[in-house]
Amino acid sequence: MPSPSTALPDKARQLIERFSSRQASVGVIGLGYVGLPLAVTLANAGFHVVGIDLTPEKVAQVRAGESYIEDVPSEDVRRLISAGKLEASTSFDALARVDGVSICVPTPLRKTGDPDLSFIISATQALRPHLHAGMVVILESTTYPGTTREMLLPELQATGLKVGEDLFLAFSPERVDPGRTDWTTLNTPKVIGGLTPACTEVAAAMYGGAMQNIVRVSSVEVAEMTKLLENTFRAVNIAMVNEMALMCNRLGIDVWEVIEAAASKPFGFMKFTPGPGLGGHCIPIDPLYLSWKLKSVKYTARIIDLASEINTGMPRYVVARVQDSLNEIGKALKGTRMLVLGVAYKPNISDTRESPALDVIGLLREKGAEVSFYDPFVPVIEHEGWGMRSVTDVLAAAKASDCVVIVTDHAGLDYEAIARAAPLVFDSRNALRGGTPEGARVVRL
Repeated sequence: MPSPSTALPDKARQLIERFSSRQASVGVIGLGYVGLPLAVTLANAGFHVVGIDLTPEKVAQVRAGESYIEDVPSEDVRRLISAGKLEASTSFDALARVDGVSICVPTPLRKTGDPDLSFIISATQALRPHLHAGMVVILESTTYPGTTREMLLPELQATGLKVGEDLFLAFSPERVDPGRTDWTTLNTPKVIGGLTPACTEVAAAMYGGAMQNIVRVSSVEVAEMTKLLENTFRAVNIAMVNEMALMCNRLGIDVWEVIEAAASKPFGFMKFTPGPGLGGHCIPIDPLYLSWKLKSVKYTARIIDLASEINTGMPRYVVARVQDSLNEIGKALKGTRMLVLGVAYKPNISDTRESPALDVIGLLREKGAEVSFYDPFVPVIEHEGWGMRSVTDVLAAAKASDCVVIVTDHAGLDYEAIARAAPLVFDSRNALRGGTPEGARVVRL
């Protein structure tokens, strides 16, 4: 891709100069797990940032200098608010004076499996009255290839401004992995694809003013597809190793030992581990966006669909294995006291989005078990008509249970002590990888 030059339109060169000199203001629509870290990163780089969110509680917390995202320290928010570099609002009116806007809103799937783009549509329509010449709009929300061109471009063109000359449009996929400290919004390479080369350069100038590594690609569709490839790669490999766990169980082989042995190969192998299912805001959902889109061109994404089938079936498999394990000690699942350890979708965070623990708990409840949970990061869960609060004394709860099911292996828990206290442990994460404590009864996935 070309570098900024005099060949670019005047508005593009002017915007690039404003971003380079940190004179620009930036708006971030959506202050969630993606938007708030992005807003703070841009403000730390010297931009004036306006965060827009329709949830008054979030806006009030940001204004008070409080962070509700684990990866963003409250001290950073307070410092930026005090310095006048960061502000938050529920009104889109503030975007009339910004030079760039990043759209970071949710893109969930409907129950039917269709993409729910209502948040993108609403955000773009609310932004439209405030669009002006000399502005760049960047979509970060994960979606199917074609969304930026098919949905955002018409809204921008309806202003009468010419995209690529007066107004600029790009897609840059978010790559947030909650809880990581090694790779953050600041240093994770930022892929950018613009509708035109000028759009790419303006977007690169905005993000390049705050982030360490910009990766330009040739189109918005390439950028959209890049994110889907990344997460489909993970989903498919997790499905493969989940099926390996099922096969090893049938053959009486320890899948965890097999994985560790395979991981000793220094080339041609990447270690993935099985578990009770997929969770989080991306991996269980993003590949299905691609599968849905391909139906419109009469193509069946067979590997994606099969991977989804395997991964979504893991919570039911875990419950079936728990039921079998109870049968072996002469107990029925109905009426037993079950303690689920960990309800976040991955270790050491509080995020429960799409967590397989919620499915495991729901299935255990359907079968008549009395379920409680312990999670040091999640005090309360509410899910599809039911809710519960975390127990406070995990060892006492383990001792009082008939079975403990380890779903999320948070660090800092004494799993050996829990295993000794509980009559039975089903370990779906190999948390007791050091071996079964003397006198304990542990069944592993």
